[in-house]
Amino acid sequence: MYKKILAAINEYTNSEIAARYAIALAQSTRAKLSLVFVAEEKKGQDSFVRAQAALERLFIEAQKQDIEVQSVTESGNPLGKIADIVRRDSMDIVFAATRREYGEKRYFVKTLSKEFIVKLPCSVALVRVVRLSKGYPKNILVPLRGQSTSLDERACFVAKLSEAFHSSVTLFHLHKPITSFFQGETWLKSSERKEHVPKDIEQFTDCLHKYKISYEKKSGYGVVSREITIEAAHKRNDLIVMGASERGILKSIVRGNPVEEVLRETPCNLIILRPGRTHS
Repeated sequence: MYKKILAAINEYTNSEIAARYAIALAQSTRAKLSLVFVAEEKKGQDSFVRAQAALERLFIEAQKQDIEVQSVTESGNPLGKIADIVRRDSMDIVFAATRREYGEKRYFVKTLSKEFIVKLPCSVALVRVVRLSKGYPKNILVPLRGQSTSLDERACFVAKLSEAFHSSVTLFHLHKPITSFFQGETWLKSSERKEHVPKDIEQFTDCLHKYKISYEKKSGYGVVSREITIEAAHKRNDLIVMGASERGILKSIVRGNPVEEVLRETPCNLIILRPGRTHS
């Protein structure tokens, strides 16, 4: 699915760690990789030197894995320059790290992350780095709910990362409460949950079967963000991969949503995958 991958690099360590996920995906899918640093005018020489050093390390690492890789340095506005490269070279996906929090730990409001998610005309993998170690993920947690979008792409993304890192996969389905006029919201018993798994969850597992990826299925209920972070912490997951539509991201900008809450509370590295517009 992915033939051309772009990793946005800057002077911060989290962008280098995010780029390593891009390298893993490029190696697994045999895609071409572009490492791109856009120097902003307001940044000093130290920032430029650190970013160039990161580019060199990542370039060497990609070459060692026989990836067709190029290193690109531009100057100007990061969104504009990267958007130009995406369109010119028909990039399939862009990896970028969250740079900072804004206000009360908001990860989308007034950030470059929000601009990438909303405006880039391709898939976007937004990486929230919690652990700075270079260790590869041993287990990937994939939260799923009914009426998910672009399941084929997300399943491919998870499968190829799992393949690259030799990671196990845990699919975590969160049930919604059953609402009745007289009883209000009630939750399914554990014995009843298997009978109420949405069809699109099964579609996701069918996609994993195509890539011969083994997985564990778990289910739970409750507040989405809280249950995801508890599950990740309890099982000591190394990486969470969540899906997000552009509409969901826009909602989070206004009033927050589970994606924003998990970004804030995640105990491990997290990737938010917004599918390309051609897949939505």
